[in-house]
Amino acid sequence: MPLFKKPIEQEFFNLRLRAGRPMTELEFYARELTDWETSPERREMIDGDRYYTGDHDILKRQRTAIGPDGKLIVIENLPNNRIVDNQYAKHVDQKANYLLGQPISFSCENDDYAAEVKKVLGMRFMRTLKSAGVECLNAGISWLYPYYNKNGELAFRVFPGYEIMPFWADAAHTELDSALRLYPVEVYYGTEKKIVKKVDLFTPEGVTTYIFENGVLTPDTEKQAYVKVKDSKGNEQPLNWERFPLIPIKYNPKEVPLIRRGRSLQDAINLLQSDFVNNMEEDVRNTVLVLKNYDGQDLGEFRRNLTTYGAIKVRTVEGTDGGVDSLEISVNSENYKTVLELLKKALIENLRSYDAKDDRLSGTPNQMNIQSMYCDIDLDANAMETELQASFEEILWFVNTYLANTGKGSYESEDITVIFNRDILINESEAIDNCSKSVGIISDETIVAMHPWVDDPAAELERLEKQKEETDPYRAAFEQARALRNPEGGDPVNEE
Repeated sequence: MPLFKKPIEQEFFNLRLRAGRPMTELEFYARELTDWETSPERREMIDGDRYYTGDHDILKRQRTAIGPDGKLIVIENLPNNRIVDNQYAKHVDQKANYLLGQPISFSCENDDYAAEVKKVLGMRFMRTLKSAGVECLNAGISWLYPYYNKNGELAFRVFPGYEIMPFWADAAHTELDSALRLYPVEVYYGTEKKIVKKVDLFTPEGVTTYIFENGVLTPDTEKQAYVKVKDSKGNEQPLNWERFPLIPIKYNPKEVPLIRRGRSLQDAINLLQSDFVNNMEEDVRNTVLVLKNYDGQDLGEFRRNLTTYGAIKVRTVEGTDGGVDSLEISVNSENYKTVLELLKKALIENLRSYDAKDDRLSGTPNQMNIQSMYCDIDLDANAMETELQASFEEILWFVNTYLANTGKGSYESEDITVIFNRDILINESEAIDNCSKSVGIISDETIVAMHPWVDDPAAELERLEKQKEETDPYRAAFEQARALRNPEGGDPVNEE
């Protein structure tokens, strides 16, 4: 039987034993944060965000050659193009838009509850959720933080993965004991601007802010409650959520960032295109001059001069006839083109995305060809949707709590289904034809939901019903006669 119920308490105990003296909770967090700040895991998260914004490693490249001592030296007078062909960002946007580009729908038997949820989780939340999707693709995980805005409404904020250090209560990473948020803040000391590292410590009892410097956490503010609400007299009352107010948004169960799958391929694409432009600009280097009988040279000097000047000096056996010959070096653009195409295809396959210029879309593609092109991204989206559905259980709990606290109803026992409307290319003519052929075989609700021009099936069915009422020439007369026969609004058929 374990000594402690929570893993974090066990870790405190183990560290105390190793240190040979009692270790405070704050010292534990400071030590863990110091290790995490420079860890490979966090660096990879930052690299994912960096590559998404176009800050690739190719931008730090230098042109080098082997010097006289056999070591690499920097050559300043050579073309040094640093081309960023950001295919990685393109595929991140494809994945985020594919799953989260369209507004989500809610299916519930209680229409009032569905309407209230839709008000809280409206278009502003969809923008936040899409940002969280991009962040979790770049870092493997991102976080949603529920809070009350200045109008007293429930809102959500996104924290990128590289800002949050979680302390999980279980090995499956489903429950949190606590969490640290590390973020920089610009402050002025007199007229001098300085970057200060601040840390928010999230616990079930509230949040406390610290200043992190030289591996030490110094209190900056006292512990505060997560929510402040006004009572009937207008006084603010501090309250804490019954659940931990950090909701993980995971890309996959292992929290593996997308950059890990394609960084080397993205770097190769940048390097290939940069080298091609360099070679095209090096007109002098396309011709290497061979100077005969103008002094020999050691290998280091030879390599440096060949790279820098495009000339080499040789000595014949007799040492008599001098002269100048040339060696032509041609740049074959087809080789670059072929390799570039292979790299881009490999990147698409490794990132499990799709090529919008796929040959399967030529002419008039049928739906099977389109689905074949979307196969990889669809499978990847299925895994991501599974994680999002689990996150929505937490999100809806905060929504239900907010609705109950604001007197809009208690809906804890209601079941609601979250539907992700994927942004997939379809053959509209084929889909509409299939809908037409399904009339009388399946329900109108199912047919309307599958129609490519319909975003909200419930609203569309209401419009269809209203249209039928307006276009029925006998309906108005029937309603008028029915009202005359039964002025009180009862059912004349069942009356005696």
